[in-house]
Amino acid sequence: MSLLSDPALQARVDALQAQSQAQEPQTHGYFAARAKANDLSWDGLDADANRFMADKLVALEPVKAEFCHMLVRALRATRVVEVGTSFGVSTLYLADAVRANGGGVVIGTEYEPAKAAAARASFAQAGVADLIDLREGDLRETLKVIEGPVDFVLMDIWTEMARPALELIHPHLRPGAVIVADNTTTFRHAYRHFFAFVEDPANGLKTLTLPFDGGLEMVVRV
Repeated sequence: MSLLSDPALQARVDALQAQSQAQEPQTHGYFAARAKANDLSWDGLDADANRFMADKLVALEPVKAEFCHMLVRALRATRVVEVGTSFGVSTLYLADAVRANGGGVVIGTEYEPAKAAAARASFAQAGVADLIDLREGDLRETLKVIEGPVDFVLMDIWTEMARPALELIHPHLRPGAVIVADNTTTFRHAYRHFFAFVEDPANGLKTLTLPFDGGLEMVVRV
């Protein structure tokens, strides 16, 4: 049974997930070829990788998105930040959970204008646009202002941007706030700067790697 409350929202999510899955062979093939050629660094995508990914839908797996939905509901979260929106699949889950909590806002971030436009169209089609503040551009600029305490953060972005995002969001995390970061087992080394911040006792964070495919980090502001 779906966790989503609205058939129109579920239909939009299903369509986007299907699009994402259809692109996976092409995406995996590209990065496999780059890795085989030994000219790819997960510390930062180069111009060709950014060009290739500019129109690719990168969707959080359904089971992970549902887990985030349940966490938002459990936290009674009304202020959520999503680091890396892409076409907005996980954003739809987060917005639905916030709506079920009585309303609030999901602050999304997306660098690519075409992806931001597609995401906004999906939000409107699914009837949750009023719950989403999608900020287009470099997150190091768009997250400089975060009004009010943050209850939940989903971090599903290229690893080199994880720490800059966390540094901007961290001052706004309320006690008990949760951060979820994707693929922290697969890309552990690339996440090293993020983990250096998380594991610094001065920052008041505790973390656990959950056994989802690729690893899913659950960080709590204590």
